[in-house]
Amino acid sequence: MFDYSLAHWSAFLGAALLLNISPGPDIAFILSHTIKEGKKAGIAAMLGVWAGAFCHVVLAALGLTAIVASSATAFSVVKWLGVIYLGWLGIRAMRSDGNSLLIERKGTRKSIGSVFRQGVLIDLLNPKVATFFLAFLPQFVVEGAGPIWAQLMIHGVLIIVVAAFVEPPIILLSDKVTEKLRQSQSLRVWLDRALGFVLISLGVKLAITKR
Repeated sequence: MFDYSLAHWSAFLGAALLLNISPGPDIAFILSHTIKEGKKAGIAAMLGVWAGAFCHVVLAALGLTAIVASSATAFSVVKWLGVIYLGWLGIRAMRSDGNSLLIERKGTRKSIGSVFRQGVLIDLLNPKVATFFLAFLPQFVVEGAGPIWAQLMIHGVLIIVVAAFVEPPIILLSDKVTEKLRQSQSLRVWLDRALGFVLISLGVKLAITKR
């Protein structure tokens, strides 16, 4: 079982690495929170995105994403839920006073669970992620190497594992570079505006996405 050739793994891991280092909505979301609130928020955003991606992998393995990919109604419902959610987050960030998402404020530690949940929902409510996994993963299914669902699962999980080697260093570097900048209240306000702009832009991009 899972008896793959070296050429198979080289092709798959090379593709997975390129996918993870290419700029995209997930990286934009993670970096926005890192620059705005530091590495803890960035890591929470990253873990949320990973959790959402894992859910898509499970759904792809079970064949449920085929329903979203093939149904115009299901695709549109998921897409517009995502657009509304991103728009709401973006407007909230735009209207903030620079302290809306602070992890620490006046000595009180706030939960970063909300950032994690945002990452999960942003990924889950993007039907393009679902259709991507549905289109990408089957290319690496090898006849006789094991149950199809298991092959889809292992390759999907490995995409997230590759991300674990790419995204944390980006978060740590971004946090280090912007650490002193976040000490300014006025700059935090502008960082909130920037975060809002990123979220709204992602919502617009999702809105014009077609099946």
